[in-house]
Amino acid sequence: MSGHSHWATIRRKKGAADAKRGQVFTRLAREIVIAAREGGSDPGSNMRLQYAIDRARAQNMPKENIERAIKRGTGESKEGGSLEEVLYEGYGPHGIAIMISVVTDNRNRAVAEIRHILNRFGGSMAEAGSVAWQFTRKAYFAFPAEGKNADAVFELAVEAGAEDVTFDDETVEIIGPVESFKEISDRLKAAGIVPEEAELRLFPNSEVELDTNEAVQVLKVVESLEELDDVQDVYSTLSISDEVLAQLEAA
Repeated sequence: MSGHSHWATIRRKKGAADAKRGQVFTRLAREIVIAAREGGSDPGSNMRLQYAIDRARAQNMPKENIERAIKRGTGESKEGGSLEEVLYEGYGPHGIAIMISVVTDNRNRAVAEIRHILNRFGGSMAEAGSVAWQFTRKAYFAFPAEGKNADAVFELAVEAGAEDVTFDDETVEIIGPVESFKEISDRLKAAGIVPEEAELRLFPNSEVELDTNEAVQVLKVVESLEELDDVQDVYSTLSISDEVLAQLEAA
């Protein structure tokens, strides 16, 4: 498993990420709203919506909350303010590039909160385009390794267009170009495999190695950003070593 994914897993197990259930539901609902607005209310023809709903169900989000979010996305309901999806760019400590994915009903509030955190930790906001070129959007899938035939999964993924398939004791990760998302998804479904994560996410084109203490400083910034209500995801160019993971897991 990649360092970034392993770190996210550690945080989930400890309950550090999205500690408040209401915050979990808020983020899931916003993802459903955006997905429904972009591709319509039918999960059968809107893959982003299907996986947003799947993630919501996995977190035991009430059915009425899901339906309300879909209606808000399609315009059937005017509940709440108008949401917009924005990507902000910045730098964390030690020059680490950071991309922050936001869904908000108040762009001014969102950017002010992000700027405050970056400045507090010695980072800064960046102009549009100055950081984004360091990342590539790719299709990403992850699911439990238990009970899966590694050779069969590898063959399935490669035939569907995947660029990389990794296995560890707990998790299988599949990464591919954006255009392979539907094919990989369809083949996993046909094989009876339900991903815990299935999304388009940003991957750094190259990673920056820091010493353990510096890396932990950067991850504290990332964690603080992720705790903001408007922030959906945070991506960075930090290389997360086994030593850093060990320190985080022991903390």
